[in-house]
Amino acid sequence: MSHSPAVLITGASSGIGATYAERFAQRGHDLVLVARDKVRLEALAARLRQEHDITVNVLQADLTQPVDLATVEARLRDDARIGVLINNAGANHTGNFVEQTPESIEQLVALNITSLTRLAHAIIPRLVQAGEGAIVNIGSVVGLAPELGFTLYGATKAFVQFLSQGLSLELSSKGVYVQAVLPAATRTEIWERSGIDINTLPEVMEVGDLVDAALVGFDRREGVTIPPLHDAASWDAFQAARQGVLGGLRQAQVAERYRNL
Repeated sequence: MSHSPAVLITGASSGIGATYAERFAQRGHDLVLVARDKVRLEALAARLRQEHDITVNVLQADLTQPVDLATVEARLRDDARIGVLINNAGANHTGNFVEQTPESIEQLVALNITSLTRLAHAIIPRLVQAGEGAIVNIGSVVGLAPELGFTLYGATKAFVQFLSQGLSLELSSKGVYVQAVLPAATRTEIWERSGIDINTLPEVMEVGDLVDAALVGFDRREGVTIPPLHDAASWDAFQAARQGVLGGLRQAQVAERYRNL
């Protein structure tokens, strides 16, 4: 792998993905940009080539479609130049869980969970063999908070966080870094696509600020980066409380409070 590995970014035509492309281009990395909108991808790629004198390849793909997903997986398996995967592609759906259709559930899970997992799985063996590389999975603070009401979307993002932390435990000793980035409300097109007027939200982070903060966490090799969280100690306390619950489990015995009706 080269000193500045190529970076493959999904959902790269706008928002968080496009901003990651700009930032890694500024750092001198070649890019592989993946999204459905080829026109926007090509426009972004042309600008980044001109401004930063890098190689930018475009892969038009709908990651909910098996053939397109397999194409991107093959690129990650076979292209030894790619050393960083930004798993950014995702979507949100409005409405309560009972209002979702089987088709909308399948589509959201396919994009937010299945494609993200399969792309990580495609690149990991090569990164492990090389003893270096990185995977960034874009989650959401909604995955920590069922109270916010985005039941299905939040569940998919909780999966992203769990997967990222589990992969970090598996892969860090092998030289592979895994980061989960948990944004709060960020000014991207996901809101309009999910039928939510972003102007009705009380606080919204600008996408450049979000990605710049995430890259600070990336450079520090944080396992979980939460750009809007001001009190870092609260995350440490959250993790300590979770581990405390695990420490109190005695699997061979029913807890006392369940022994008497």
